[in-house]
Amino acid sequence: MPNPVNGTGTTFNLPNFAGDLFTASPTRTPFLSMIGGLSGGRRTENDRFPTGQLYEFPDAAQPGISESASETAPTATALVREQKYNVTQIFHETISLTYAKLANRGKLSGLNTSGATANPTSELDWQIARRLEKIARDVEYTFLNGVYQEATAANVANKTRGMIALCGGTGGTTINATPSGGTAQPISIAMLKELFRAMADAGAPFGNMVLFCGSEQKQRITTLYENQVGYNTPATRTVGGMNIQRIETDFFEMGVAYDPFMPNDTILIADVSACAPVFQDVPGKGTLFLEDLAKVGASERKQLYGEIGLDHGPAFLHGTITGLAVTA
Repeated sequence: MPNPVNGTGTTFNLPNFAGDLFTASPTRTPFLSMIGGLSGGRRTENDRFPTGQLYEFPDAAQPGISESASETAPTATALVREQKYNVTQIFHETISLTYAKLANRGKLSGLNTSGATANPTSELDWQIARRLEKIARDVEYTFLNGVYQEATAANVANKTRGMIALCGGTGGTTINATPSGGTAQPISIAMLKELFRAMADAGAPFGNMVLFCGSEQKQRITTLYENQVGYNTPATRTVGGMNIQRIETDFFEMGVAYDPFMPNDTILIADVSACAPVFQDVPGKGTLFLEDLAKVGASERKQLYGEIGLDHGPAFLHGTITGLAVTA
């Protein structure tokens, strides 16, 4: 596969070809799509934004208050709140194409058959569309795998916290399938039930639950459930195979989604109703915008810019299993 061009696109490093356009790179972003995409979500005017306030009740107990004791009011108590927050981070792309490259739209390289035309017909429009897809891919990866970092100076980058780090942090629910010093264990129904129970015990209300996983765990999950009674009886005699897309548990029902940006040794169960992208508006420009860059010569130069973070809600709403066995 050709390597991306670093710098300005020219007639020679971005040749025109005829033929349909394909990419083997994943472009599906299921988590981002489910929580609002690049056009939904929330707005903020502060790169730090709240993801919720947490408070705890004392352990439930049976009071033992006598009639005599009730004549005196008990000692006052109050519940304390703690605010949790995340940050937006910068997503920034530049497109630069020489005038000569744009003018040479009829110059074809490679196999050149009579009557062929260049595809795409507009190099600039195509490059802009692909950069938007790149940003969506980067946002999807970040929202799942991002590790929190807060800027402390202008030369330090904000990095938004992703779902996997959230579940593995304070107050999160996670199971490590690789015991200390041991061998990674394959996903099992017992392991999934352990996670469901741990999430219930942590207080998850179970809204709109979706399990996200990579290709290997998706196939392993289908294998776990395909031999249940009734699953091995096809609806017709012309269709074979299984694709487990929903799972019923003791506590909730959830969808199962293949996500190419999930690590193959990890599954995530997320309450997507509690998640949303957060966009920081640049006054007069918008949240994810395209604008011209200053002319420095005979080239068309544009930039895409946006500041985006993840509102993931409280950690106890979600859960992960990490360190799962994968095929070597």
